[in-house]
Amino acid sequence: MGPRARPALLLLMLLQTAVLQGRLLQSHTLQVILGCKMQEDNSTEGFWKYGYDGQDHLEFCPDTLDWRAAEPRAWPTKLEWERHKIRARQNRAYLERDCPAQLQQLLELGRGVFDWPVPPLVKVTHHVTSSVTTLRCRALNYYPQNITMKWLKDRQPMDAKEVEPKDVLPNGDGTYQGWITLTVPPGEEQRYTCQVEHPGLDQPLLAIWEPSPSGTLVIGVISGIAVFVIILFIGILFIILRKRQTSRGVMGHYVLAERE
Repeated sequence: MGPRARPALLLLMLLQTAVLQGRLLQSHTLQVILGCKMQEDNSTEGFWKYGYDGQDHLEFCPDTLDWRAAEPRAWPTKLEWERHKIRARQNRAYLERDCPAQLQQLLELGRGVFDWPVPPLVKVTHHVTSSVTTLRCRALNYYPQNITMKWLKDRQPMDAKEVEPKDVLPNGDGTYQGWITLTVPPGEEQRYTCQVEHPGLDQPLLAIWEPSPSGTLVIGVISGIAVFVIILFIGILFIILRKRQTSRGVMGHYVLAERE
C-alpha cells in the first residue's frame, strides 16, 4: 500500500470507530503530514504523521518500524498497521530513499529559478521638516540579499561618517528591500546621488531625487487661480469706479441745465 492510500484506509478505520461509538453524525477532521527535509549537511529526515480533530493521532517511527499512538483513538489503527511488516519496511524505504530522491530532483529543477537574480527598483524620496531635508534611497523587490548602497556628493563618494547605515528587510515573497538616508542642506538635493550595486544589475545604478510633476502641477494651478482672482478683482473694481464716474457726470449736466 503506497503513501497515498494510507489516509483513505485510516479514514475508513476512523469511520468504523465512530460508528461503534455512536459519533458518526458528528463532523471530524483528518490531517496528514508526509515528506522529508534536507539538513545543512545534506542528510535527510523523513516524517509521516496523522492528526485527527486538531490533535496528534499517529506517527510512523522508521527506526522501529512501528506507529506511535498519540491518543487512545489511534490504538486500533496502530495495532492493525503494525501487523504488516512488509508495508512498514516499504514506508521506511519511501522516507529514507524515495522521498529524498524526489526532493533532490525538485531542488535541481528549481535551482536556476531560485538563483536567478532579480534587480532592485530604486527610488529617491525627500522629506522636509522645519529646518532639515532628508533624502531616502530605497531599493525594492530584489534578490539575492547582498546589495551595496551609498551616497555620492557631486558624483564623488561621501565619507562613511556622514551617512547613516543601511537597513535591509525581507519581503514575504522571498525578495528584499533596503534603504539608506541622508540629511542635506535645503536647496542642495540635486548635488546628491544614490549609487546601487547588485548582482541583478549589469552596472551600478544611479538615482537622484526629482521633484514630483504632480507637485509642480498643483503649484502652477494654485498660482494660476490666484492670478485669475486678482485680475477679476481689479476688473470688478474698475467697473464699479467707472459706473460711479458716469453717474456723477450725468448729475453734473443735469444741474447745469437747471441753471440755464
